[in-house]
Amino acid sequence: MRVSLRNKFLFEMLRIRKVEEKIAEIYPEENIRCPIHLSIGQESIPVILSHFLKKTDHIYSSHRSHAHYLAKGGNLRAFFAELFGKESGCCGGIGGSMHLIDKNVGFMASTPIVGGTIPLAVGDALSQKLKGAYNLIIVYFGDGCVEEGVVHEALNFSSLHDLPIIFVCENNNFSVYTKLSERQPIADQSHLALAHNIKYFTAKSHDINSLYKEFNRLINYVKNNRKPAFFESTVYRWREHCGPSYDDDLNYRSKYEINKQKIYCPIKNTLNLLSQKNSHKLLDKFDFVINDEINQALDFASTSQAMTYSKLRSLVYA
Repeated sequence: MRVSLRNKFLFEMLRIRKVEEKIAEIYPEENIRCPIHLSIGQESIPVILSHFLKKTDHIYSSHRSHAHYLAKGGNLRAFFAELFGKESGCCGGIGGSMHLIDKNVGFMASTPIVGGTIPLAVGDALSQKLKGAYNLIIVYFGDGCVEEGVVHEALNFSSLHDLPIIFVCENNNFSVYTKLSERQPIADQSHLALAHNIKYFTAKSHDINSLYKEFNRLINYVKNNRKPAFFESTVYRWREHCGPSYDDDLNYRSKYEINKQKIYCPIKNTLNLLSQKNSHKLLDKFDFVINDEINQALDFASTSQAMTYSKLRSLVYA
C-alpha cells in the first residue's frame, strides 16, 4: 500500500473518531436531543470500503450510521446541523442521528429499525439491474440484524436474481447487551452467505492492509460477475450501545474486556506502521485540521435556523 494512501485512511479514521468523541463530549449539553449510537472503535471498514466506491454507488446503513455517512463523503456541517435539529441538516433537521440521508453523495438511508434498510437496498439493486446501470449497492448491518427474517429473504432474492449488492456485516458480538454466543450457535456468518450461494469475504478490521486487499477483491468480484457478495469482519464498539458513555458498570461486559479489545484499535494499529517521529508529526497535523473543521461545523450548526413546529407540520401535511 502506498504511504499516501495509508495516511489518507489514517486521516479519515481519525476524523470520524474525533467527530464522535466531540459528540460524546457535548451530548450532556442537550443541543443534540436525539438518541446516538457511536462507532468509536469501528472506523476502518467504511473508510477503506468507501475508497473503492463512486459517488453514484449507493449506501444504506442502520442506527449506527455516523461512520458510514462521513466515510462516503457526507458533509460535516450538514451532519452536525442534523444532530442539532436544524433546517440546514442533511435531512432538514427532522431525522437526527438515526435517519441520515444525503443523496448528493449516494447515502440513501439509515433507520433505527433493525433490518429496515435491507429490503430497501435489495430493491435498489434490482432497480440498477433492470435499468442496466453499473452502480453498486452497499448495505451495512450488525450481527444482531441477521436474526431478522428479512435478511434471509434478501440474501435469497439477491442470489436468485444476481443483484449487484454487497452485504457488510460489522460483527461487534453484541445485540445491545446480549453476546453473540447466547443468541447464535456459530460465531461468524459465513454459513449464512454460503447457504444462499453468495461469495463470502472477510478480513481483520484492525489491519488496513488486509482490509484493502480484501475489499479490492470483493469489488472486482461484484463488478465483474454482477453478483452479490457478503463481507464480514469482527469489530468492537467501545462505548455503550446507545449514548455517549462507557457501560462497564452494567456487568454485561467488563472494563478488562473493553481495554483488551482496544489493542485492536484500527487507528493505533495503523499508527504502528509509521516510525514514532513520523506518527507524531502526522497526528499533530491531522489534529489541527480536523479540530478546526469540527469547530467550524459546530459553529454552523449552532447558528443555523432551528426546525420550527410550523415548518415541521407543513412538511408532514404537504
